[in-house]
Amino acid sequence: MKVAIFGNAMKHNTLSEVSHLLEFMQLRDVDIYLSQELRQEMNLRDYPAFPVEEEAWQAFTEAGNMIDFALSIGGDGTYLTTASLIGAKNIPIVGINCGHLGFLAEVQTQQVDIIMDQLIQGRYTIEQRSLLTVTGVGGGHLSSPYALNEIAVMKSGLSSMIQIEAFVNGEHLHTYEADGLVISTPTGSTAYNLSVGGPLMEPHVKAIILSPIATHRLSVRPLVIPDDWTIDLNIHSRNGNYLISVDGRSQSLLNEVKLHICKAPYTTKVVQLEEHSFIQALKDKLQWGK
Repeated sequence: MKVAIFGNAMKHNTLSEVSHLLEFMQLRDVDIYLSQELRQEMNLRDYPAFPVEEEAWQAFTEAGNMIDFALSIGGDGTYLTTASLIGAKNIPIVGINCGHLGFLAEVQTQQVDIIMDQLIQGRYTIEQRSLLTVTGVGGGHLSSPYALNEIAVMKSGLSSMIQIEAFVNGEHLHTYEADGLVISTPTGSTAYNLSVGGPLMEPHVKAIILSPIATHRLSVRPLVIPDDWTIDLNIHSRNGNYLISVDGRSQSLLNEVKLHICKAPYTTKVVQLEEHSFIQALKDKLQWGK
């Protein structure tokens, strides 16, 4: 079995967990690849680096190699970073939680040994999670166009609220006057979408959620649309620019850059272990019924 390990090298608890996993997997004859960040920070030159770049990945696969799992060591932010690095490489991701809430990184550190044995024994399922992709129309290169959780369009700095003309399947939906707009996947419904009053959704629902941020009109509410529909946004800000955040990775764009959002052409593979339950996760993470 071949495993790639990703994590935030700036966090001590992540590094200690990586050290434990390396010892554990060496005893079970697992081939280990490390992210460049972990390899450098922990000075583990004896371990090969995970080939992120497309040319390196192509040479890696052409040599007959295949990564069985990617382990994301950290919180949900680390998981989203791992998903962006994995991209369309078709590698299932296991989230090990060294952070706080952990909707994506569900495995607790005290469970790691048990979970790794379950992986080796094949006692797991793989879920397909949809992503969103965003394209800048009229300029404005987007450095990170794929989102497992959400794409958020927001006002920049201390500027007043922005206007967001939203079109769904080419038909004008609404011109939002707000601090921003969150376009979320069902997986991301428990993230930024939840904090702005959007609905919770089971991750397998084929939908996209549009939730305004601090909208000026109280009659405007979050909207759920099918995930094969397209969304086009024209943004107007008084200071001439706005922010776009793709799974927390932010950049500034000029008003002239319009956005086209749709479902991505590939999915993220999420490893779920035997005891996983979305309903139980809601009770544990959001304290439902407590």
